[in-house]
Amino acid sequence: MRRVVFNQKGGVGKTSITCNLAAISASLGYRTLVVDLDVQGNTTHYLVGEIDAEAFPAEAQGVAGLFKQTVGSRKMRQNPDSFVWDTPYENLYLMPSSPALSDMEKELESRYKIYKLRDALDKLDAEYDRVYIDTPPNFNFYSKSALIAVDRVLIPFDCDSFARQSLYALMDNVSELQEDHNPDLEVEGIIINQFSSQAKLPGELVAELEEEGFPVFETFLNTSVKMKESHRYHRPLIDLAPSHKLTRQYLNLHLELEPAQ
Repeated sequence: MRRVVFNQKGGVGKTSITCNLAAISASLGYRTLVVDLDVQGNTTHYLVGEIDAEAFPAEAQGVAGLFKQTVGSRKMRQNPDSFVWDTPYENLYLMPSSPALSDMEKELESRYKIYKLRDALDKLDAEYDRVYIDTPPNFNFYSKSALIAVDRVLIPFDCDSFARQSLYALMDNVSELQEDHNPDLEVEGIIINQFSSQAKLPGELVAELEEEGFPVFETFLNTSVKMKESHRYHRPLIDLAPSHKLTRQYLNLHLELEPAQ
């Protein structure tokens, strides 16, 4: 199963959701791969910390290396698994981001390499049980590549009016991509993030989404300083604070994605 966490609006919690759901997946015994397509590299930083630039040739490792070799000699191409890193967590693996992705985007788009991520993940099907992809906060080459490569899309929603307006544009873009490139893509659901039960507006917005027929998950994720601590220490919640309320919410959300057999 491959999932992408996608929203064209920034600051909605894509990285937190990607990493924590993937970490729970890994903790349950699934060999889980995280792909970081956001040039900012927040997912990479979250899972493995600071990267030594000298030890990390920008165009030789991670996602940048994977894409870079698609415009080079076919004889020199490496197996996609060679661009995957171990993380400190059992069963959790990372294809890291790189600043080089920004410089490569126009060339990759002009050469129509938009199916290359899907091709790479196809080759890795036997290696990983679950794949989670973090995307940039816009509808660009990398987010389109991710949506083409996956089975399902998860949409974070942070309960403000701007988020609701951007959701309509997002759904239109996803529908067009389904029609043109990936008819099997399923919008698995909308994840309500940074939810405050004490405020009136979040509840109203969620009710309106449900009335309009959007697939909203039952589990809401609250705002918590524990998530900031999780980022700071590069430790997903299931490792840092397994009994915390927010961790339990993530566990419940994962159970909605992967019902117990």
